[in-house]
Amino acid sequence: MRRLRRTSTGAEQRGAPAVRRRRRLRRIVIAAPFLIVLVWASVSYSAWMLQPTSMQWKARSTEWVRNEVPFGNWMVDEGENVAYRLNPPKTGGPQLKALPTVGQIIPTQTSSSSSSPKAKAAVWPPPIKPVFPHPLPGEGVWKPTGPAKNGGPPVLVTTFRPELAYPQLVAYVAWFDHTRTEIGYYPGRYEPPNAAVRGPMMVPDDQRWRLLATFNGGFTYVDGANGSADNGRTNEPLKDGNATLIGYRDGGIAIVNWSGGPDVGSDVAWARQSLAPIVWNGKLNPQLNDDPNSPQWGYTLGGLSRVWRSGVGIDRHGNLIYVAADDQTVITLAKILQHAGAVRAMEFDINPEWHTLITYTHSAKGLVPTMVGANPMQSPDRYLVPDDRDFFAVYLPQPGPVTVPFK
Repeated sequence: MRRLRRTSTGAEQRGAPAVRRRRRLRRIVIAAPFLIVLVWASVSYSAWMLQPTSMQWKARSTEWVRNEVPFGNWMVDEGENVAYRLNPPKTGGPQLKALPTVGQIIPTQTSSSSSSPKAKAAVWPPPIKPVFPHPLPGEGVWKPTGPAKNGGPPVLVTTFRPELAYPQLVAYVAWFDHTRTEIGYYPGRYEPPNAAVRGPMMVPDDQRWRLLATFNGGFTYVDGANGSADNGRTNEPLKDGNATLIGYRDGGIAIVNWSGGPDVGSDVAWARQSLAPIVWNGKLNPQLNDDPNSPQWGYTLGGLSRVWRSGVGIDRHGNLIYVAADDQTVITLAKILQHAGAVRAMEFDINPEWHTLITYTHSAKGLVPTMVGANPMQSPDRYLVPDDRDFFAVYLPQPGPVTVPFK
C-alpha cells in the first residue's frame, strides 16, 4: 500500500520560524551567564597575571582564585586539603644518616663594636635536646652565621628531628639575640593589602651592609584579620585576641595576645599579627585542636593537614626564635617551638611556597645569601628583589630608637 505523505498546513509553516526564534532565544538566555562569567574570568585573570610579581605561575594563579573568585579561598583550601590527605607523610622508614648542614663558624670581624673593651661575652641558648635516643652529629647544636657583634653571634641556627614517628622530618631553627640584632618589618607588593607606606618591598639597598637574615611573615590579612603596623602607622587594623609579634622602639621583642584596639602605641616600632597564640607561658594553648575547619588556625589547613609550617617564638630571655618544618600540624609546630625554648609562640605562614629563612654573609663581592631549609619554589635572592608578601629583616643594630628604614 502506498503511504500518503503528510503536507504542512499554512499555519504550521508560518509558526516554524517563531519556534526557531524561541529556541535561539532560550539558548542565548542559557548561554549568556556562562559567557559573561567567562569574559569576566579572562579579563580578571589576565589583569592579575600581568601585574608585577615574584611568584611562580602556579602560586600566582592560586592567589587569583583565593582573592578574586567568589568562594575561591574556600575552594583552594578544600582542594589543598584533599591533596594533602591523599598523600600523607609515612610514619617509620629508614633513619637519616646526617642532617642538612646549616650555619658556619664566622671569625669575629674587627670593628669598633667588636673590639670595644666593654664587649660582652655571648650568651648562647642551651642546645636543643635531641628527641631521638641516638642523635645525629650536630643535632640541636647551635652554629653562628654572619658577622659577630659585641663579641658574640647575633644569629644562631640548628636542625633537629622533632618526631620519633617520622624519622625523616627535620625542623630548621634560628635564634636571634635581641641585644645584638634589630628587626624591621616590611610590606610586600600585595600583603598587607592596605599598607600605610608600601616601601621598597625588599631589603632597602642602603641597609644591606648590616643585613643578617630575613624570614617570611604570617597568615594573610584575609585569613584572620591579621593587622600590622610600621613606624607607628597602621597598615591593617589590629584585631583583639590575635597573637602579635611586636618590635618596640627600645629594642625589645615580644609576643602578646593583643587587646589594644586597631592601632599601636608610640612605643611600638612595628607589629604583625597572625591568628591566635599557640604557646603561652611555656605551655601549649589548650584550645589547639586538629579540627580541619577551625578558624583559629587557618580553616581547612589550619590544624589537621601535615604541611610545611613556620612559626616564631620568644624565649625566656626575650630573644626571637624562628622555626620551619615540613609535614606539621599546628599542634606539632607548637611542640617544636616549645622544645626549642619558646615560652610564647605563634604560627606564621604555611604551605610549601611560603616558608623562607635566609641568612647572609658579607664578602668583597657583596651579600652571599643562604637558604636555610629547602624551598625550591623560592630563590635565595628572595627579599633582595621586590616580593609579593610581607617579611622581616634582621639587622646589626644602630644607635638610637628602633625604626624600620624604608630607604
